[in-house]
Amino acid sequence: MALFLRTRPGGGTARTRAAAAVAALVTVGAGLGLRAVATGDVAKYGGDALYTLLIFALVVLAVPRVTPPRAAAVALAVSWGVEFLQLTGVPAELSRHSTVARLVLGSTFNAPDLFWYAIGAIAGLLVARGRAVPAGEP
Repeated sequence: MALFLRTRPGGGTARTRAAAAVAALVTVGAGLGLRAVATGDVAKYGGDALYTLLIFALVVLAVPRVTPPRAAAVALAVSWGVEFLQLTGVPAELSRHSTVARLVLGSTFNAPDLFWYAIGAIAGLLVARGRAVPAGEP
């Protein structure tokens, strides 16, 4: 994921978007792979963190000049918003009728998920900050 964040002026939004799209695909693959090889809490909570990383990559894909802290904040807010939406029962009802809805919205609220979403946002932020190019450097 760190490959696509650039903060220097004129950093090339097309390149950023392409790399963010690749990062999103890799994140989806990692999530599916995790579910294939792990079970229980590792698969569930690892998937939660990857869910937020995917949103992070999608935010950068949509807004390539976004700063890493803002992308992390948006990804975390969306993840938490979806989790709290589960308290309404709407995602559970939609999940009964659609596999896509179940994958995107989940079905039941689980408070520990909130922590793991934060871990995913922090991981995205740290990776992005490690790759960001300070202004004025080549």
